[in-house]
Amino acid sequence: MTSAPADSLIALRDLTRQFSAERDWQQFHTPKNLAMALTVEAAELAEHFQWLQTGADAELDDARRTGIRHELADVLLYLVQLADKSGVDLHAAALEKMALNAAKYPAEQVRGDARKYNQY
Repeated sequence: MTSAPADSLIALRDLTRQFSAERDWQQFHTPKNLAMALTVEAAELAEHFQWLQTGADAELDDARRTGIRHELADVLLYLVQLADKSGVDLHAAALEKMALNAAKYPAEQVRGDARKYNQY
């Protein structure tokens, strides 16, 4: 196992690998299945916000906060597993995407404007 800080994506990757191996689930964790599971979990996350005015903290009770926390964890864990199976370094990919977004959405041009980059 890779030595990594307990709060790193690598540590989560290693934990999900171990969890899956202990249950002999690797055979089911294909990129397609992981992508589908990720989508389902994202929908379950959205369900906690459905019909709320904004989803702001004041609208959430403890049970809903717990549900949101658990669904966010599910989304993250499936995302980490999908990245692992696809050979994607999530940290590097996120930094790359942030740089692309910074070029696409220059702060001085888009500040306070929610339009898409091709609409201004």
